[in-house]
Amino acid sequence: MATLFDVAAAAGVSHQTVSRVVNGDPTVRPATKAKVDVAIEELNYRPSLTARALASRKTKSLGVISTGFPFYGPSSTMHGFNGAARRAGYQVSMATLDVDDRQGMRQALDSLVGQNVAAIVLIAPDAEALEVLRRSGVSVPLVTADSEAEDGHHTVSFDQAAGAEAAVEHLVSLGHRRIAHVAGPDGWMDGRDRERGWREACARLGVDSTVLLRGDWTPGSGHRIGRELAVRDDVTAVFCGNDQMALGVVHAYVDAGRVVPRDVSIVGFDDIPEAEHFVPPLTTVRQDFEALGRRLMTTVEAVLAGDEAPVAALDPELVVRRSTAVPAR
Repeated sequence: MATLFDVAAAAGVSHQTVSRVVNGDPTVRPATKAKVDVAIEELNYRPSLTARALASRKTKSLGVISTGFPFYGPSSTMHGFNGAARRAGYQVSMATLDVDDRQGMRQALDSLVGQNVAAIVLIAPDAEALEVLRRSGVSVPLVTADSEAEDGHHTVSFDQAAGAEAAVEHLVSLGHRRIAHVAGPDGWMDGRDRERGWREACARLGVDSTVLLRGDWTPGSGHRIGRELAVRDDVTAVFCGNDQMALGVVHAYVDAGRVVPRDVSIVGFDDIPEAEHFVPPLTTVRQDFEALGRRLMTTVEAVLAGDEAPVAALDPELVVRRSTAVPAR
C-alpha cells in the first residue's frame, strides 16, 4: 500500500504538502496540487484516518520509541522530550525495546499509529532500529535522534565526531602521541561517529591511532579492556566512548598499580552526573541530553506546523578535569 511519503517522493514535494493537498488546503499552488494529484492516482494512494487527523490537528498525542533506555543518554533524552511535550500540551505514548528487536519495533510502530499519534519520535542509537523505521512506511511524520539525515524523516543530534576530535585535540595539546580508543558497539551510530572523529583527529594531528578496543558501554567491558591496556607502556592516553567504560578503565589501571593521570590520561564521553566524582574527576565530552530532548520536541512542532525543519546538530562541550595531564615520559 502506498504511503504519504511515497506520494511525496513521486511528486517531488514534501509530505506536508501532500497532506495539505489531501485535506483540501486552498493555499497550495495549482501546479503543485496537480503534481500531487497525478502521483496519488498513479500510486492508488488512500489517505489514512491518522493522516487526516494530523492535518486537522485533532490529535495531541505523540509516540516515542527508544531502544537504549537503560543507558544515560537515551533515558535523559527521553526525559527532556517528555517534559517539553507535556508543556506543549501533548500526551506521550512510549515504547522501550531491545536493540535487536525488529519485530517489536514494527509492532510498536503499528500500535502507535493505531493510537492516532500526530508524529513518532525515535530515540534509538542503533542503526538497525533506524533502518526498520525508514522502511516502515508509516503515514505520520518521523523525527529521529540521529546524525544520518535522509529524505522522509527529520533528525536532531549531537556532532559526535566533533566531540571526539575535541577530546583528541586536548590530549595532543598535552603531549600525548599514542591515544588508544575504547569504542562502543559497532552497531551504534553514536559510537561509530566518535570512532570516526578519533581517527580523523589523530590523522590530522599526526598521532598514532592503531590501538582500538571495543566494549559494550558498560563499566565491566571498560575494566576488561583496561586490564589489556594497563600492561602496555606505549599507550599514554585513552579516549573512551562513554563515561561508564572510562570508569572501568580507571579501575583497571588502579588495580594494576598505575596512577591516573601520572601514568595514563583518560577521557570519557557524555559527562554523566557521577563523572566529576570519579577518582580522579573525569575529563569528558559533555552532551546536554535534556536539551536534545527539547530540541526534538521543537522539531516535532515545526513539522506539524508544516514548516521545513532543517537537520539540527548540537555541539558537545569538552569538560577538563583531573584525569588528564602531561605524559610523564
